[in-house]
Amino acid sequence: MHRAQAAASLAELEKLAVKALHTHLPAARELRRTIHSDPHVGGDERATAKLVKDVLDLPTDDVAEGAVLRIGDSGPVIAVRAELDALPITEESGAEWASRRPGVAHLCGHDVHIAALVAVTQTLQDVSAPASLVAVFQPREEVIPSGAPDVCAAPAFTRHGIDAVVGVHVQPQLRAGAVSVGAGAINASVDDFEITVTGKPAHGGYPHLGRDPVVASAALIQSLQHLVSRRSNPLEPAVVTVGTIAGGSSVNQVAPSVSLHGTVRSLDERQREELLGWLDEAAQGVAAAHGCRATVSVRRGEPVLRNDPDLAARISTRLAAHGMAEGAVFRSCGADDFAYYAESFPSVMIFAGVDGNGGPGLHHPQFLPPDRTVDFVARIMLHSFFALADGGPSRRTHERSLQHEEEGFPYSRE
Repeated sequence: MHRAQAAASLAELEKLAVKALHTHLPAARELRRTIHSDPHVGGDERATAKLVKDVLDLPTDDVAEGAVLRIGDSGPVIAVRAELDALPITEESGAEWASRRPGVAHLCGHDVHIAALVAVTQTLQDVSAPASLVAVFQPREEVIPSGAPDVCAAPAFTRHGIDAVVGVHVQPQLRAGAVSVGAGAINASVDDFEITVTGKPAHGGYPHLGRDPVVASAALIQSLQHLVSRRSNPLEPAVVTVGTIAGGSSVNQVAPSVSLHGTVRSLDERQREELLGWLDEAAQGVAAAHGCRATVSVRRGEPVLRNDPDLAARISTRLAAHGMAEGAVFRSCGADDFAYYAESFPSVMIFAGVDGNGGPGLHHPQFLPPDRTVDFVARIMLHSFFALADGGPSRRTHERSLQHEEEGFPYSRE
């Protein structure tokens, strides 16, 4: 078949797929509501995975608390990821189909992602696609240890010979209907830390007899802010946040110790290591200056998420051809374990703009994208699939990009 004929054939198949998708979307919206009303946190998603498997009624492989399945046996093998887990936050949306589980809610859009991927999977059952879909319903995106490394290492996933991985995430900071398919670093690495400042307890009226870890901790919190404002290159985004502080049990005692918990984020792996080194240095130095001592422990999280530039360009072109306007490239110090797929396979994370308008954002108790968001995310997944089916993904580009990063030249760093 000539290339022009093949392109025409692919375009016709894509049109058929879009028509088929529309027939599955009403049920997908209802599925989204069902999932939303019965959320499960990371590590407890088996009920959600079972619901998905029951709806699809296809052979699946279990991976941890999630599931992997394949549609098709020819052409490039393209994986699409959706996350199963909810957050340990109480919902305040007031919707009739709000979470029925106290203290747990889908406030990050994962319910939308799941329903959209189910609709796309059903669609590609209906048409003779020129590529194979591996649908990944992944557990534990919101917790550490996260589920992506388990999927990346599982034979149930790797045996398919994955050529590319696609993820789509709702993003209320983008205007509704816009998409962002940026190349290079788009999400930060994340590491959580605990610092324990130990002093010497004493009576609150005789502080000179003790060594005050509360005062030392107050100074340390201020000093940690200088790691970004004065130690880090201002052209390289980074975050050091102290999220909790706890210590003391009496108003008239110099406490024996104080604990600080927080997070460190960076869009560059070299800077990531520097920040963690500076964090330890600051903790030890400030504590010592106050006659105290500090111990620092770090729980490593996701690496920097880097989109493959060749795949990003192809998907962006395809989405634009189908009327999906590209907004400003969205990069943030948020983190996503999709980064683990990007370390091993050519991968692209796409951000889908939803109704934000200055309202509740991700993880807010009132965040609730409208039902039509399922349609939007499903269309992005479907057209991205066809973009990568058209000619096949380029491993060479991905390998070259990773090589440049190892040599100290991160690609498309903006």
